[in-house]
Amino acid sequence: MERRRSIKLTKMKGSVIILTCALVVGTSLGDRGGVPTMPPCRPGFSESFYTVFVSRDLLQGQSILKDTTLSPGRVKFEDCHHSEGVGFESSDPKFSVAPDGSVYTEQEVTNLSEPIQFMVTARGSLDPHIWETTVKLALAGHAPPPPVNQITGEGNIHSRIHHVPQPRLIKFPQRHQRGSSPTGLRRQKRDWVIPPINVPENSRGPFPQMLVRIRSDQDKDIPIRYSITGAGADQPPSDVYIIDPVEGKMSVTRPLDREERASYHLRAHAVDMNGNQMEPPIDLYIYVIDMNDNRPEFKNQVYNGSVPEGSKPGTSVMRVTAHDADDDTTANGMVHYRILSQTPHSPIPNMFTINGQTGEIATMAAGLDRERVSQYTIIVQATDMEGSLNFGLSNTATALISVTDVNDNPPELTAKTFLGEVPENSVGVVVANLTVIDRDQPHTPNWNAVYRIVSGDPLGHFVIRTDETTNDGRVTVVKPVDYERNGAFMLTVVVSNQAHLASGIPSSLQSTAGVTISVVDVNEPPVFPSNPKLIRFEEGVPADTTLIIFAASDPDRFIQQTVRYSKLSDPANWLRINRTNGQISTTAMLDRESIYVKNNVYEATFLAVDNGHPPATGTGTLQIYLIDVNDNAPSLVPREAQVCERLRPGSRVNITASDADAEPNVGPFVFELPSFPPSIRRNWTVARLNGDYAQLRLRIPYLESGVYNVPIIVSDSGNPPRSNRSVLKVKVCPCDENGDCTTVGAVAAAGLGTGAIIAILICIIILLSMVLFFVVWMKRREKERQTKPLLIDPEDDVRDNILKYDEEGGGEEDQDYDLSQLQQPECLEHIISKPAGVRRVDERPVVTETQYPVRPTLPHPGDIGEFINDGLRAADNDPAAPPYDSLLVFDYEGSGSTAGSVSSLNSSSTGDQDYDYLNDWGPRFKKLADLYGGGDED
Repeated sequence: MERRRSIKLTKMKGSVIILTCALVVGTSLGDRGGVPTMPPCRPGFSESFYTVFVSRDLLQGQSILKDTTLSPGRVKFEDCHHSEGVGFESSDPKFSVAPDGSVYTEQEVTNLSEPIQFMVTARGSLDPHIWETTVKLALAGHAPPPPVNQITGEGNIHSRIHHVPQPRLIKFPQRHQRGSSPTGLRRQKRDWVIPPINVPENSRGPFPQMLVRIRSDQDKDIPIRYSITGAGADQPPSDVYIIDPVEGKMSVTRPLDREERASYHLRAHAVDMNGNQMEPPIDLYIYVIDMNDNRPEFKNQVYNGSVPEGSKPGTSVMRVTAHDADDDTTANGMVHYRILSQTPHSPIPNMFTINGQTGEIATMAAGLDRERVSQYTIIVQATDMEGSLNFGLSNTATALISVTDVNDNPPELTAKTFLGEVPENSVGVVVANLTVIDRDQPHTPNWNAVYRIVSGDPLGHFVIRTDETTNDGRVTVVKPVDYERNGAFMLTVVVSNQAHLASGIPSSLQSTAGVTISVVDVNEPPVFPSNPKLIRFEEGVPADTTLIIFAASDPDRFIQQTVRYSKLSDPANWLRINRTNGQISTTAMLDRESIYVKNNVYEATFLAVDNGHPPATGTGTLQIYLIDVNDNAPSLVPREAQVCERLRPGSRVNITASDADAEPNVGPFVFELPSFPPSIRRNWTVARLNGDYAQLRLRIPYLESGVYNVPIIVSDSGNPPRSNRSVLKVKVCPCDENGDCTTVGAVAAAGLGTGAIIAILICIIILLSMVLFFVVWMKRREKERQTKPLLIDPEDDVRDNILKYDEEGGGEEDQDYDLSQLQQPECLEHIISKPAGVRRVDERPVVTETQYPVRPTLPHPGDIGEFINDGLRAADNDPAAPPYDSLLVFDYEGSGSTAGSVSSLNSSSTGDQDYDYLNDWGPRFKKLADLYGGGDED
């Protein structure tokens, strides 16, 4: 049921304000018990058109529009979201709108002879939608025109949406009457109040479609031309509205789209033929009436939500939202939600419900169990026209609802008793595996198992670690167990989850189990009772001295085994151990000053091995602390010194002593000079500085330069003390004024004479000269090489070079050869005296030598070939010639030259031949270059 009424509010205070608004109250019966429900909030102005009558004079800052009932002092606007700020704007700069909706004048308005009409726009900070309303100001006392959008009777509300407005006549207000009253005042004709023009969107035409006719009263006297300006006429979007300049008929040229633009603000103008304004401009407000031409659109096609399992009915799950581009203040944009289907239907088909106005999905029944159904698929439908299935447009979306896990299933061990075994003395070994079942979501705190040992392990030998993959419990040894002390363990284990159980869920009886662990006996190595073992002895203990019995015990008490001993480490080889009883004795004297003794302690390591299967070995360390005795005499430090030959501050030396012993067998030391030879005490004296240092100095004023060996007796403080006679090598030399030994004096003190010094200097000079000569020669050779490069690198030239052949002979077999037999004998006596028989082929036969042909002196073309053939025939017939496979050498260089002299080469005087290039071939061709290259200069 809908109820409509008009409310007129009037407030008198300095001016008369009349606010006309329409109030629509809707009630509907719900599905349950007929309880009335309030309609959903729709943002927007309470009126689309306000008509206000005010006094003639409006002061600046004065409020002109107040709603004393709904919201005093402002135009009524409902934003539905109080957290969102709404801003207002006025199309007329003379007026402004405060954030609370109050309309004020920005400047004084003294002339209201003509109506003032402007538009107020509202914009949300988060919502891109724009709402508009129109405010009309007129002089007080003028009756307002009836609103064109007022509906009378009980007609259908949709009838005006599809109604095509009939053309109307709008006349410009007449300014003044030509006649005047007797009092001199002219009667003014009442102004027209032009209501907004409503045009339905998506009109089918025909176009252009006339909307209104504008006419001036002066068109009877003079021709008037009409025009319109504003967005939709001469501004983008252009040519939506046109006007007949003569008839004043304004028409729309094409179908309008409210979602593209909901209103237009135009101005109509009337001018004469010369362009003079004949009437003040009239504001035309055109509103596009919405039609249901848009379906609701969901923001997402798939929505994801979640709800914990076991939730109570009415628990909010998620919200789906659909937007309809149509006017949401009408049924065209009012969206209603419903659930079309639910998959799966377990445990019932209607596990969820949805709020038809808000789209909020909530649980409707109990019984959500993730272990049975982990996800639901909901198909949601959004329908406009307030959910009317006959007239509304619909759209669908999918809501995926995941049932989240709650720890409502405690872990349960798969057995009441688990068995395991562990070798004794083992650490880090897994001895048993506990398996558990948990129906909650794997790898979450509701599923992860935590194991605890509550009894049976007071000393903490075992821990239970959780396998992250299988959730099993692994019983692990962290402290070694001893079979001789405890042969078995009976553990009680409790398992729980990382997360606490949900309220009302009892703990399972199967979360507790027993674990029996048997200890396996193994052969343990012998153990030395005190390891390491420290004993004390004085150094100097002789060989074959028994020090201690270093024996080990076998921890395997239930098995009779024999232990044998051996030595593992003895750095100085001072000790030996009895193989049977472990008695340790010395093999050499113990010396505290040995390099193998560290901080007075000598350390040796021994092994104890039993006869088990397999044998086990134990290790023991024996530490011998050696007490010091005075067995080392002190030695003098330093052993060499240098003093001046004359008695002065530089003629003294500080000396001390070192002793390998320790306290109290070291300092203070006693230094003294021996009585023999007498020259020692006559030339030198020793004075004690402190317990460790003394000073040696000259006793006489002058001592000749040289090297002197001064014996000094040093004694320590042991009981009894030990003494040592040490020799100090002192170099006496002449010194400068600072007491430092000069260079010449140092050399002289070393025992070198003047002749030796001169010889050394001459050798140094000769050596430096040789080095200098070699450097100069190398630089000169390098310079010549860079100045005249050779045609062939000397290293690559095989002429006049020594060729090395790495021939090492035939080994041992060639040692018996007589190399003299390989040489050509100078005489034939030894050959003639040899007996007849087989002769060597490399020996010259005792015959008359064959005469080889002599090369001819006169040349002819065939002399070379004939010469070789003759020589070959002579070699074949020569019994003294080498074997047939030997090389024959014919030293034939030709038949000679016809030139009488080499000088004839320079007989040419033509000068055509240039021999200067021979200079570029290196030093070997320099002579030829000089002979043939510079003939003119000679």
